[in-house]
Amino acid sequence: MMKFRFRRQGNDPHREKIKQDLFAFSKTVEHGFPNQPSALAYDPKLQLMAIGTKSGAIKIYGAPGVEMTGLHKDTAAVTQIHFLYGQGRMLSLLDDNTIHLWEIVQRENRSHLVELHSFNLPGRPGIESTRLAAKGSHVKGKYAELKLAICNVIPLFSVPEEYKCGKSLGPVESLQEHPQDSDKILIGYSRGLVVLWDLNSRHVVNLFLGKQQLESLVWERSGNSFVSSHSDGGYMVWAVSSSNPCTHDPISSTIPYGPFPCKAVNKILWRTTQSGSPLVLFSGGMPRASYGDRHCLTILQDSSHVTLDFTSRVIDFFTIHCTDKEKEFDDPSALVVLLEEELVVIDLQMAGWPTVPAPYLAPLHSSAITCSCHISNVPPKLWERVISAGQQQCPLQNYEVGEKSPYRTQNYHEDGTVRFWDASGVSLKPLYKLSTASIFQTDCDHNDSLMQAGEEEWPPFRKVGCFDPYSDDPRLGIQKISVCKYSGKLVVAGTAGQVIVMVLSDEKSDHMIDVATVDLLQDREGFTWKGHDRLPPKSGSVVFAPGFQPVVLVQCMPPAAVTAVTLHAEWNLIAFGTSHGFGLFDYHRRNPVLARCTLHPNDSLAMEGPLSRVKSLKKSLRQSFRRIRKSRVSGKKRAVVYSPTSKVQEANAQLAEHDAEVTPVQRRIEPRSADDSLSGVVRCLCFADTFLRDGTHHGPTMWAGTNSGSVYAYALDVPSQEKFSEQSVEALLGKEIQLMHRAPVVSIAVLDGRGNPLPEPYEVSRDLAKAPDMQGSHSVLITSEEQFKVFMLPKVSAKTKFKLTAHEGCRVRKVALSNFTSVSSEEYSENALVCLTNLGDIHVFSVPALRPQVRYDCIRKEDISGIASCVFTKTGQGFYLISPSEYERFSLSARVITEPLCRVDVERPHDLSAHSPTLPPQANGTHKTQAESKALLYEMRSALSSPVLDSPNSSADITLDTTGELTVEDVKDFLMTVDEAENNFRNIAEEDGRPPGILIN
Repeated sequence: MMKFRFRRQGNDPHREKIKQDLFAFSKTVEHGFPNQPSALAYDPKLQLMAIGTKSGAIKIYGAPGVEMTGLHKDTAAVTQIHFLYGQGRMLSLLDDNTIHLWEIVQRENRSHLVELHSFNLPGRPGIESTRLAAKGSHVKGKYAELKLAICNVIPLFSVPEEYKCGKSLGPVESLQEHPQDSDKILIGYSRGLVVLWDLNSRHVVNLFLGKQQLESLVWERSGNSFVSSHSDGGYMVWAVSSSNPCTHDPISSTIPYGPFPCKAVNKILWRTTQSGSPLVLFSGGMPRASYGDRHCLTILQDSSHVTLDFTSRVIDFFTIHCTDKEKEFDDPSALVVLLEEELVVIDLQMAGWPTVPAPYLAPLHSSAITCSCHISNVPPKLWERVISAGQQQCPLQNYEVGEKSPYRTQNYHEDGTVRFWDASGVSLKPLYKLSTASIFQTDCDHNDSLMQAGEEEWPPFRKVGCFDPYSDDPRLGIQKISVCKYSGKLVVAGTAGQVIVMVLSDEKSDHMIDVATVDLLQDREGFTWKGHDRLPPKSGSVVFAPGFQPVVLVQCMPPAAVTAVTLHAEWNLIAFGTSHGFGLFDYHRRNPVLARCTLHPNDSLAMEGPLSRVKSLKKSLRQSFRRIRKSRVSGKKRAVVYSPTSKVQEANAQLAEHDAEVTPVQRRIEPRSADDSLSGVVRCLCFADTFLRDGTHHGPTMWAGTNSGSVYAYALDVPSQEKFSEQSVEALLGKEIQLMHRAPVVSIAVLDGRGNPLPEPYEVSRDLAKAPDMQGSHSVLITSEEQFKVFMLPKVSAKTKFKLTAHEGCRVRKVALSNFTSVSSEEYSENALVCLTNLGDIHVFSVPALRPQVRYDCIRKEDISGIASCVFTKTGQGFYLISPSEYERFSLSARVITEPLCRVDVERPHDLSAHSPTLPPQANGTHKTQAESKALLYEMRSALSSPVLDSPNSSADITLDTTGELTVEDVKDFLMTVDEAENNFRNIAEEDGRPPGILIN
């Protein structure tokens, strides 16, 4: 009769409705710079920029907050993008010889990027050189020009005899539409031949017989001349005259960095100005022997000459200039350069052509990201002070301070820098950059002097961009961070055991930094540090700009990487931990309070450090074989094999439905050895005002968790604020907990009498949060890699637990306590424990009951770096790296969602998407569909099946070697008949529609 008391009566409909109002998973937006960009386009009328990547993604950017993303069906590199001027449409060419037509459509009062059509080009993918020109005013013109790009047709009888030999003309390198007559197009071939072709009459207007291998073409605004760039590092200016149909020599020929052999000028732009002298911009062309490895772009005008020196490869560039045909001059205002790792904007109107800070697309990975931190509800005063410090670093950048409390993200890098970003919107805006390298003695000053000496030489190099993949000293890398947003204090911990306490200041300062050393080994014998040395601090006073300025440097000894750090600004205390132990420091009195060694006698690897090459291979192999042996023995004894894909909810249901005498279905967990290497690593630290000594008196405490499953709780005697300078802080060990299986402790959090997390320092004293419940019994939530467990305080008796590894076969990687607000009512909210596992899925549990609520698949289990970089926010959102330069933002909350809600109004002469099927928009505002338009398909077929194709004088561009003899045997595998071309277009109508999807690189 008693067993019915333990049975679950099914799901509660009311609770399910509450869960739907609280939780909802969506991947909302991608922050950062697109990974591996490969193409660039710009629409001057709509002021939209498009970037294509090697993974097949297309991203459109407008004003800050205007972002749209499209993803091709196949993972192929985008080689070219062309906007159809002012229409909100664009063509994309992939390296698999497919062309795709995209359109910006309006649905639900939002703009989405939709794919309308796609078709395959003739020939093998990657063999033929395909060039597109898409600048006309109507759709019909695009496919007439596209026909030229595909067919590569010119009447050979118009070419001089010396070009009719067995040698090929080479691939088409450039197609440029006439700036004043859209019916004429300039075709440039690799061998140097340039043809001005009339689209209507289909005949050659002019021939330009170049002798040098061609790289690119650009028209002069009036159309009376054009400029060609070549492989010898030079460029030529050609005159276009109707009286001279065949031009043999250019007006001028220049090799800017000659006479020594130079690299090819990959692209050139020629812009006219009111001052009379044209502005010439080109990439490449550097002296091959001296600077052939440099990534450069040159700007020339009269005597002004600047060589922009980048740290990554130039992909493409364009200028923002006047496009009104009634105007006489281009008058460029800005140069936009897309590099492999960043986007750089140059002001062409100011003297000296300075760099303009971009409002978005700043490289998150200017130096490799080592850790990240998210701060929510930043106080307005701190927000304004950080912005002010950032504006003094970069006066050209402006920010608007809104009424709402913004969010801020901090990235920490291996070069010792901390970068602050505005994460309150769709675009991550750079706010402020903090460098810790100036505190230490490094080789930076010597390198800077060498760079300055090199700048005086020819060519006139100028270092541009902030992407710097090289670190002066790997010991500068930032590992952990802790910040108090109410007091403006910041703690930064690094790879060489350095812990820096910083205070936000609005004024420039010149002062000495107090240095303290904490020995975590406590003179323990038998241990010898084999790793790197400490970073030597600078002696004397150091000048610091307004912003966060260091006041105390705490050096851990041995100088191992800091693995955990926390700050309590109200108590003037910081706690830090390494692989050797943890320490407590009073930064107000500059006095160490506590040092505890957590090393096991067999922790030899802890003495080698992360940068040491000396590893105990013999011991590592021995431990691996021991684990294999144990797993085989335990596998033979195990009677039942359980699936690792079972759900948490099913495991709890089995637990509730069985009798009290029947144990739930669980995996057997092997206890970890006490002498495992690195068992003394401190994984987490926290401060809390709770009950530790007895149940009637609460006070400050500090908690530490290690890699071996040990938890240390210290009772702290903190003087009042009036006596901070008189009395010192004292620490007394109150409790010590050892988890059964010795699983690493990931997180420790203290809950008040109502089961809510304790407020942050200063929140209660400044009436910014409700005071915690000190009447009921407090509890501590300890999260290990295998389970969650709640202990009652002060007796430290187990209250409840959930064995995640036993039920799910996964391990905990990241956890956080988040607050979820209901969609139905803003007044209703719940605190929950959010967990990310090593399989990439996210579990949400109620607190403190630890009941499973929802589970979502978020990150691929193979994406180890993405799982390791994940950061949760206090409002139910999260970030993780999908590439070295991009964060994926996701939301677990049904109410708090950050997604692009933008609208681009476009007037089109032909609406191709009028009959497109309507699909629900995805979370990031992008989805894909494929519409059918019979008229458009007929026009495309007509373009390819033109009688010109059947002419015996027609030739297809299939040659890779531009200097060798060409025979029929060489090209017969690449030629395609008209029937085969018709089949390619027939596949368009038969292809199934694509399902909607989210772009995940």
